[in-house]
Amino acid sequence: MNTLLRIYCLLACLVVSILTACTPGAPVPTITPPAPPTAIPVPLSSLVSLTTIYFREEGTAPKYVITAQIPRLAGSEDDRAKEFNEKAEKIIREEIQYFRENIIAHMPAAPVTNGSSFDTQYALVYQTNGLWALKFNFSGYADGAAHPFHYSMTINYDLEHGRELALGDLFAADTGYLKAISSFCIAELTRRNIGFYSGFERGAEPNDDNYRNWNITFDGILITFDEYQVAPYAAGPQTITVPYSELKPIINPQGPLVAVVR
Repeated sequence: MNTLLRIYCLLACLVVSILTACTPGAPVPTITPPAPPTAIPVPLSSLVSLTTIYFREEGTAPKYVITAQIPRLAGSEDDRAKEFNEKAEKIIREEIQYFRENIIAHMPAAPVTNGSSFDTQYALVYQTNGLWALKFNFSGYADGAAHPFHYSMTINYDLEHGRELALGDLFAADTGYLKAISSFCIAELTRRNIGFYSGFERGAEPNDDNYRNWNITFDGILITFDEYQVAPYAAGPQTITVPYSELKPIINPQGPLVAVVR
């Protein structure tokens, strides 16, 4: 009898529990829906494309023509893209203004030859992992001069972080990166038949001004020496790519080149 009594009591408790759960007003268990997946931000570089704005200006007294290709990132109103565009355009506008003030302003009204000219073109040297490397090539002629002139300027930009890179940003602190780059470039220049050791050695010494024109590339750091910097005019500008294999020991392990050098 005791066993049957226990069974009846358990059954009674079970029925009461079921009835209580079904009673209006009884607390309903709360089901928490799963959190939505976190959206992965889209890199800005995948949203923009590099376009070109063409500029032309002419004058007759004195006679001159100025032409330019101005790079512009299109496809996004992000402040980082705007800052890149402003910086790239400023580089070109300032060089054009310098030509106006220092060459055109001193030319005679009647042309000696065909007048003066100034032209700017650019090349996209590298673009991946949010890094953009551009090289600006400037060429000009002052009416009556023996020959035209040429020079370069560069910009290396971390678009995802919205900042222009300095050469020192690529390397770990206190590594003497300029000396390493200079040593490689000097060794390469001495192998070229360009008259490097005819008074042009100082143009490759390890100082910031000598290595102001540089670009990130897939193979290494591209150094551009303008005409007259490391060789006579007839030899033209000189470019040297310092391979990453030469620089790997001194590259900043938290710097922008980590994604480039594998």
